[in-house]
Amino acid sequence: MIQATVKLSRSAIALSRTSRVGHIARTSSQPLRFLHDGMKGPSANPVAVQMINYALSHARSQKSDASYAQGMLILEQCLSTQASETEGQFAQNSVGTVLLAMSTLLYERGSFEEAIEKLHRVQDLKRSSLGVRVAAMEALVGLYLQLGQDDTSSVLSEKCLELLDKDDLSNGGSIDSVVARAKAVKGLVELVSGNLESAESFFKGLQDNNDWNGSVALSYGEFLHATQNFSLSKELYQKIIEGLPKNEDFGDINALAVCNMASDEVLVAATFALGQLESHMGKFGAAEEILTKALTKTEEYFGSNHPKVGVVLTCIALMYRNKARQERSSSLLIQEGLYRRAIEFLKAPPLESKGAETKPDRRDILALARGGYAEVLCVQQNRKTEGEKMKTWAEAAWSNSRMSLADALDFSVPSNKVPVIDARIGRVL
Repeated sequence: MIQATVKLSRSAIALSRTSRVGHIARTSSQPLRFLHDGMKGPSANPVAVQMINYALSHARSQKSDASYAQGMLILEQCLSTQASETEGQFAQNSVGTVLLAMSTLLYERGSFEEAIEKLHRVQDLKRSSLGVRVAAMEALVGLYLQLGQDDTSSVLSEKCLELLDKDDLSNGGSIDSVVARAKAVKGLVELVSGNLESAESFFKGLQDNNDWNGSVALSYGEFLHATQNFSLSKELYQKIIEGLPKNEDFGDINALAVCNMASDEVLVAATFALGQLESHMGKFGAAEEILTKALTKTEEYFGSNHPKVGVVLTCIALMYRNKARQERSSSLLIQEGLYRRAIEFLKAPPLESKGAETKPDRRDILALARGGYAEVLCVQQNRKTEGEKMKTWAEAAWSNSRMSLADALDFSVPSNKVPVIDARIGRVL
């Protein structure tokens, strides 16, 4: 372990030294690109970008505490190299990009507070490009939404829009895709709060913008899904899955996306959303196939025991529930197994705890899982008492402002509001 850490540290130092002599070692399978902000030259140090991609690749290679610690060590070496000069836009972009990468690794390991701290530091880089600052603000909004701090998310989404007004449009960083992202993240905040009319005002016009990233398309697709415009919603989900233009490395300042708004997260979430949509349309065969793919992608990206796996399993159980109801069949054993696994992965507190006092992170999903599980138990006479207890807990934990827990569980009825689970933030929209 010590030898591996020393070896990686030396690799990071060697990479950082290339920035002073102009030689670039090829450590990534992707070609290095010198990206520019308008006519003002490279937008960030290409060697820093290369170190970032190397660090992320190594950290994710094993998905272990050791590999992530080593990845962070490389990023810390990179940050110390870039931080010696932070006056100009080029230098601030380089520092900001490293901080964004660090926040992503911290988020992936569940260190939300530390990830948020890195993202706030990006906002202090006042001369960095709009793309860097919007990426940080977008990620902050996403993390606070996941943590259930909706008021903070709302304030930050407003500040994200203010960045568009304050930015010098001649500064090279203000482009249509970044503007669309700022509007879409505000729309997502309104959607989480159940304010559909307000959300629509921010998503309006985005359908005419071809220069957007996957996160924008996903948030807009979820809005259309929640308002039962299934055909257009499905089209957007499929575009993301089939390859909506996105950036897989940290080379493009204006396409940066990190934490739960990163491209890999969006791809998983779009697959998951499409599976939900097929289920809502009563196409259970397609829904099962797509949700199984979403489960596989989630396990590959996050690990087989990650809470996000519990989110997908909850949705699969609900799909079987509604399939059984519509087809007048039974799948109680399948549902019970899925709910039990989901509740385990979601790290549910004991039923003796008060549902309303449960930590906000994925609380709605836990309420759905336990609410669905309660129904399975209540139809069994010898387990009805346990089911009623679980139902009481779930109803107390449910905090969605747009629909009741009963509505969310019974979306097979056409007049009901359609619940859409956003896998990025673990919330029911």
